[in-house]
Amino acid sequence: MPETPVPDAVRLITCPPDEFRRSGETAMETTRAGIARLKTLAAPFDVGQVLELYDESMAALENAGARASVVRHSHPEAAMREAAEAAEQAVETLSTEIHMDRGVYDVLVAQDLSGQDAQTRKWMEKVLRDFRRSGVDRDDATRARVKELNEELVRIGQEFSRNMLQDTRTVSLPPSALDGLPDDYVRAHAPGADGKVTITTDYPDIIPFMTYSRDAKAREQMWRTFRQRGYPSNTDVLQRMVARRHELASLLGYRNYAAYATEDKMIRNEDAAADFITRVANASGARMQRDYGLLLERKRKDTPDAVRVDPWDQAYLEDRIKAEQYAFDSQAVRPYFEYSRVKQGMLDLTARMFGVSYRQVKDPTVWHPDVEAYDVLEDGVLKGRFYLDMHPRADKYKHAAQFTLTSGKAGHRLPEGVLMCNFPKPGTEPALLQHDDVETFLHEFGHLLHHIFGGHTRWSGVSGVRTEWDFVEAPSQMLEEWARDAASLRTFAKHYQTGELLPEEMVTRLRRADEFGKGLWVRQQMFYAALSLELYRRDPKGLDATALVRELQGKYTPFPYVEDTYFHLSFGHLEGYSSNYYTYMWSMVIAKDLFTVFQEKGLLSPEPAKAYRRAVLEPGGSDDAARLVHAFLGRDYDYAAYEAWLNKAA
Repeated sequence: MPETPVPDAVRLITCPPDEFRRSGETAMETTRAGIARLKTLAAPFDVGQVLELYDESMAALENAGARASVVRHSHPEAAMREAAEAAEQAVETLSTEIHMDRGVYDVLVAQDLSGQDAQTRKWMEKVLRDFRRSGVDRDDATRARVKELNEELVRIGQEFSRNMLQDTRTVSLPPSALDGLPDDYVRAHAPGADGKVTITTDYPDIIPFMTYSRDAKAREQMWRTFRQRGYPSNTDVLQRMVARRHELASLLGYRNYAAYATEDKMIRNEDAAADFITRVANASGARMQRDYGLLLERKRKDTPDAVRVDPWDQAYLEDRIKAEQYAFDSQAVRPYFEYSRVKQGMLDLTARMFGVSYRQVKDPTVWHPDVEAYDVLEDGVLKGRFYLDMHPRADKYKHAAQFTLTSGKAGHRLPEGVLMCNFPKPGTEPALLQHDDVETFLHEFGHLLHHIFGGHTRWSGVSGVRTEWDFVEAPSQMLEEWARDAASLRTFAKHYQTGELLPEEMVTRLRRADEFGKGLWVRQQMFYAALSLELYRRDPKGLDATALVRELQGKYTPFPYVEDTYFHLSFGHLEGYSSNYYTYMWSMVIAKDLFTVFQEKGLLSPEPAKAYRRAVLEPGGSDDAARLVHAFLGRDYDYAAYEAWLNKAA
């Protein structure tokens, strides 16, 4: 089979900055021309022509914005990242102008959709709703201010993100601080000329350190340093972002920005979001207290007079309890999760489940040598392409996420996506992952598959991961379950030295140990959810974000706020998710229910996986998420599976 030509999307993010800028300008001109033509159309309308013209005009703009986002978050050259920031601002400005253009709205609202299919009607329902939410029906002065605010918010969001990306901090510690760390980690952190080892705040460094270092003082130093990222650079940035979003919502007739941001989600309003957070927090409270009591009991083995558990103790003590009381040594599983084998295992596992194959692209055009490209095929037919950008480097996105590169559309474009993670890189030392990394890999790969499988809809406007935002995480959270299944793990988890399969008994201990700490984890998630909601729910005048962290952390977790730390200034979800961090737990409720079908029919059976793909993933955003779930379950989703998971004994 011949190699697939390099898609334009990648050519346009691997070119010189001037060419990248021109490509964005060309895309915007395409959009402007299409929208101008749309506004000249008059009754009697050719509905198909009108909708196609609008969809393709907006697709050109949205794909230009997607390319710019990938460049801004991952390109190694500062000039390209700067060009991408400017491109994102220009794209957002034009998008705002279009959504506040009454001439465009009047043409679209005049279309008779009675002869169109359900997917088209649902898409246009969303389109017209978004026009109204953009202020298209407001007076000229209001629309002008809304436009200014949207443009400013793009700049503020980029500044908030940029300050985080660039703020990798380091701590110099004595080599003894590495006591307890795996041998490969110790070898990778050899002492420098000053006799000290350097640990960074990037995930591959800090997560193992906080889990395994026996040096409580060093853990405290790393914990504090990690929670000072973004300070002071993002202090004013966050304040401005919250204030401008509140003003925007007020102009559009909403009580606050949280009311605006939840309106088009499954949950529908901010009061329901607050009720959901309270419900989950109450349900997990007793379990959190039991978890914390066990942590304190374990700490007293080392420090008999301890009266509290400090937050920098949590990961270390949890790992000790799992090793000592559940006979699960998290370091013992690492040799079975060598990065290259895990990657291939993910590909093989999901290909088997969903009836596709992956073909690695030879010598792909990419923006960094670490990046790999894969084509997705079904029965020899190309379905899309994805890129894996999986290892940390300077100025790259610090977490794990799937990014759209191109939104697909049946008969027009294939979907393309990018997976950005920060896993250890194979080199002179094997890149051994923790089990949590394996779960993260599967989770984010789930988003990628949703984008690819959902990228063949009739309209680009509902392509890929365009469901309600509080459903987006459910498919990926469900896929994490395969990382806890012995049969699934044993398809790829082999000891990197001996080739021995991961013992089933070790997976059993892993699953049992995973039950410990669940209450603490859920309540921590509810702290994040409450912070994101209340920050955008309260009047920003006089709002002290640090004081809010102090208030809510004490309410939802057993760990009081630590002075001179500023977690919220590197909490990227406050920009991207705004008030809606609750969506992770809301999605988990649905994910646990979706998983019941696989529990019944078999995790490695292609039958439920293919039915799930057809009912939930392939429709993209062409129907309400609740209806997609109903189509797969044969009923409405409920809390039963989630409550069973939450209440399962450790």
